[in-house]
Amino acid sequence: MRPRVGVVVITRDRCPELMRTLSHLEALPERPPVVVVDNASGDGTADAVARDHPGVGLIRAPANLGAVGRNIGTEALTTPYVAFCDDDTWWEVGALDRATRLLDAHPRLGAVTARLIVEPSGEEDPLTPELRHSPVPGPGWLPGPALLGILAGVSVLRVDAFRAAGGFSERLWLGGEEELLALDLASAGWWMCWDGHTVAHHEASAVRDPRRRRRQGMRNTLWTAWLRRPWRGALEHTRQVLGSAPKDRASAAAVAEALRGLPWVLRERRPVPPHVEEGLRLLSGPRKASRARRYVG
Repeated sequence: MRPRVGVVVITRDRCPELMRTLSHLEALPERPPVVVVDNASGDGTADAVARDHPGVGLIRAPANLGAVGRNIGTEALTTPYVAFCDDDTWWEVGALDRATRLLDAHPRLGAVTARLIVEPSGEEDPLTPELRHSPVPGPGWLPGPALLGILAGVSVLRVDAFRAAGGFSERLWLGGEEELLALDLASAGWWMCWDGHTVAHHEASAVRDPRRRRRQGMRNTLWTAWLRRPWRGALEHTRQVLGSAPKDRASAAAVAEALRGLPWVLRERRPVPPHVEEGLRLLSGPRKASRARRYVG
């Protein structure tokens, strides 16, 4: 039978982690087609994929495209659904089949976000309570709590909805890049949900720059608020972000980068519909109390 879901993995300079992830994906009974987009790694990652995993589709990006690599990987698929994976995350046996059945059964469901297990502890990701107890109102048919965001590395999306929303923003590049995509999906009438029976695993790579990651994440969440929220909501979210961030050079750099992007923001600004903004306002309280959303690094 023709597969219903394919997997796209983006990677850069994390060959050992990627090899582990590909081994997990190739062992899945669903046998999904897998596409790796290598963001111009310098550690031989692409050659290792070609040598050790010849059944995996490989795209060698000429530069580090960040999250836009997921857009390119999705274009290489012919499946109606795409499961995104980072090089340090993988899907549990049966998870992709479960997400596929949910998307098949609910034509207005645009994305399913998995319950994420942190390895090697086996504990749920700290963000899980927020997702499980999301206050966002949703229709009765929705098979799980309604969301206004996704976790990019452990979500399954309807390809048509993903493409119509424009995919991941080239301007945001990487770091909280899924916020803007999720709001555009919601504004277009697509629903997103969390599903506790769709499970993925994450064993965080040590190869990362936490300060750079924080800087980009702060900048992108500010841009997303300014791009899509009415000014009152945008200002409230800005105060919340700045109030929770460490007072250091990385945070100052994030704010400076965000401000330099204001001309672009004002050109591209398109506030979400009132019902989406109401959902975001309902999320404000849980997000303030969340330790998982505190900026660190």
